[in-house]
Amino acid sequence: MRELFRSTTVYRAIARAAQRGEQAHFTFVLFPDAVYLRSLLTLCAQAFFGAEEGRTAKLIAEESYADCIFCPARGAKLTAEGAAELLGESALSPVEGDKKLFVLDAFHQVTPLVQNKLLKVLEEPPEGVYFLAGATAEHTVLPTILSRAEKIAVPPFSAEVLSAALRRLHPGAREIAAAAAASGGLLSAAEELLSGGGAAFRLAVRFLTEEDGAALSREAGAEKSFLPALRLVLRDVALYAAGQGKYAALRDEDVRRIAGSMPAGAALSALGLAARAERDVQFNTNPAQAAFMLYLRVNEEKRKWQKLS
Repeated sequence: MRELFRSTTVYRAIARAAQRGEQAHFTFVLFPDAVYLRSLLTLCAQAFFGAEEGRTAKLIAEESYADCIFCPARGAKLTAEGAAELLGESALSPVEGDKKLFVLDAFHQVTPLVQNKLLKVLEEPPEGVYFLAGATAEHTVLPTILSRAEKIAVPPFSAEVLSAALRRLHPGAREIAAAAAASGGLLSAAEELLSGGGAAFRLAVRFLTEEDGAALSREAGAEKSFLPALRLVLRDVALYAAGQGKYAALRDEDVRRIAGSMPAGAALSALGLAARAERDVQFNTNPAQAAFMLYLRVNEEKRKWQKLS
């Protein structure tokens, strides 16, 4: 993971700035993987202090370095009371050096009220005080906050880069290439897909081949990685059906068999339906209900395209 995150634009930019002694007073990091946002910020904090190894790096990793303060506590949200404590702490001089860094985790969850409380200190921090904020998206962050920051966006990782990282992190795991391809470029999503030993992909195959839609939908609703896995299976079905199987991530006989009875047009239509179901679930549709509606629509598409073939 360290190697993966050290390859990011933000880590390299902060490390270069630290070498020159030109750190920005407020850096805002956009990173879409909520599970690993704090881990990335921790590595960036180490780079800020020029501490890849040794005592300072260890203390930062433990969130116990006096001049590197993480806000809020892990798993919590930054409240108005927490912001007031931060403002008070920012007025105190650094303990060990001439710089004090505040690491603001999950800034996309900070309310506008709390953001406004921090606005002045972010705009004009005391001498030697710096801020590193991280968020998975910027639409909940006030424009006045963003305008004060040096914003660095970290795009999703490529499937190739993620595959290499997964081989290092999970040697011997099955379906690494498929998990990387279906993850949307997020390490945590790829690991979730790997966690069941490929169970999400096997469920996706059953979803497209078995007849008990109600039972399959209940299983799918309980499997967090089902829809990303289904999207990849459908993409590969379309590739095999179109005679382009060499580009498929899944080298699976079941996928090839589905392609034998599911025209490429049906697979592509089903792929769009799966993407729509994923959006519906993100907006709080019941996952099992979304899966059942998807099951009905996918089978309707299969019948329609089979008649046209």
